[in-house]
Amino acid sequence: MKITILGASAGVGLNAVETALQRGHQVTALSRSTETYPQDPKLTVVEGSATNVDDLKQATVNADAVLVTLGTGMSTKPTQLYTHAAQALIQLQKDTDTQIPFIILTGFGAGESGQYHSFIMSLVFKFMLKAVYENKTAMEQMIAASPIHWEFVRPGLLTKKPASGQYRTETTYYKGMNIGSISRADVAEFMVKQAEQPSYLGKYVALGK
Repeated sequence: MKITILGASAGVGLNAVETALQRGHQVTALSRSTETYPQDPKLTVVEGSATNVDDLKQATVNADAVLVTLGTGMSTKPTQLYTHAAQALIQLQKDTDTQIPFIILTGFGAGESGQYHSFIMSLVFKFMLKAVYENKTAMEQMIAASPIHWEFVRPGLLTKKPASGQYRTETTYYKGMNIGSISRADVAEFMVKQAEQPSYLGKYVALGK
């Protein structure tokens, strides 16, 4: 199948590119940087921005599914990346009437999931990650209210460990759920598998150990 990955040059996105290629898919990767990708005849790299509708149209033409893996790296500064991307994705859907699934990475802490953090993690989010996650939450709200066929993936603390293929998914949140950490490689594998066969459309999937 043909999978488009937005924000694909690092982190979960780059892992998703590698995973999708390993699983035999045709991949189109959209990012501002084009220097980190593997050499593969099944990979097409588009230099551009997920906040630009024309770039999105170029990258998603003929796609069967889209993975949205945008990130701000280690920055904890206020950002509008996620809401600007949401605006562009909503405009893309309006212009093209696409019915393909969009598997969208946010994080455990976006939306109501922040209520289920441990005490320590609640403090971390309050004093360090609040601004970033406010924008992720706003993105979720915008896209959830749109006609896009969406699925939000909310992993716990991301690590650099290799893929284990062992992780748990939760769509019903509860006190003390302790979502834990998960490797970027495992998140990427989950997202690619969801592109292949979306089973959580319209849901917010917490992902961790």
